[in-house]
Amino acid sequence: MSGLPYWARVSSERVRHIERVARLMHRWAEAMALSAGEQERWLRAAWFHDALRDASEAELRQLAPDESGPVELLHGPAAAVRAEREGEDDPGILSAIRWHSVGSAHWDQVGRALYCADFLEPGRSFDREARAALAERYPSAPEAVLLDVAGRRVGWMVRSGWVIPETTWRFWNQVVGESSR
Repeated sequence: MSGLPYWARVSSERVRHIERVARLMHRWAEAMALSAGEQERWLRAAWFHDALRDASEAELRQLAPDESGPVELLHGPAAAVRAEREGEDDPGILSAIRWHSVGSAHWDQVGRALYCADFLEPGRSFDREARAALAERYPSAPEAVLLDVAGRRVGWMVRSGWVIPETTWRFWNQVVGESSR
């Protein structure tokens, strides 16, 4: 898959973000010499991850009725449901899409890469130099970059006064635990 699904609900600004995430993940997958099949998985996750980012709250809640969190976090679960309805059957891709905003302790490599790429894509305006350096390091040190990105993202949630979702703190504990081995 290369490109947004027909059911996407995104602004032109969001399309550019998704394109940057896809390009970054493609660059990493090539640098890591991943198989063509794995590269395709990474790209499908990238194109789907924010496909419903600009959908209405009603549509998001209809697609993800069991999610009780804030509306800002519903687009991932809703997009995973919609992708699955449209035929996506790869559990790793669906998990990556569902939890890309908050993290998951159950991810395979595609989920971890998407989590990092979503944060490190070059169109974001904050801390550009540090994020660019992390993006450059990802292919050679994905675990170290993941730990740094997770720390930054969890730190932002704490500073913002958000309730930390259970899936996030489980993910954080796993990533920290892996780094201390």
